[in-house]
Amino acid sequence: MQILGRSDRVDLPGLGLENIHAKIDTGAYTSSLHCSSAKVVNGQLEFVLLDEEHPEFTGMKFKMNKFTQREVKNSSGEAELRYIIRTTIKLFNRKIRAEFSLSDREKLRFPVLLGRKILRNRFLIDVTKKDLYYHTKIPRA
Repeated sequence: MQILGRSDRVDLPGLGLENIHAKIDTGAYTSSLHCSSAKVVNGQLEFVLLDEEHPEFTGMKFKMNKFTQREVKNSSGEAELRYIIRTTIKLFNRKIRAEFSLSDREKLRFPVLLGRKILRNRFLIDVTKKDLYYHTKIPRA
């Protein structure tokens, strides 16, 4: 089993994002992506990821036909109705099809949170380490 640290930089190839800071959170069941705006227009979910202050922000509007809505408990334990999308996350040599809730994580340090649903039976977590995947991508001199 591959080892992840307490945080890393992940790739979301289906959304055109690379090296996005992610918090590994074994206390969370669902994974989450920072979304600055989301709405349903003519049956399609339209959303913008990240926000203008984020270095990877493009302002690009994503559109998805397949999405759901579900109540998810936030870090305060309060239930929020969130949009849920499916996309691919790349970690090490694995591409994993996963569900992400779209939420406003602007005040939080990490724009991506990886929960147990992605981690279970795939990764062991070593909280003394970080950026283990990211360091495999950096060319060594």
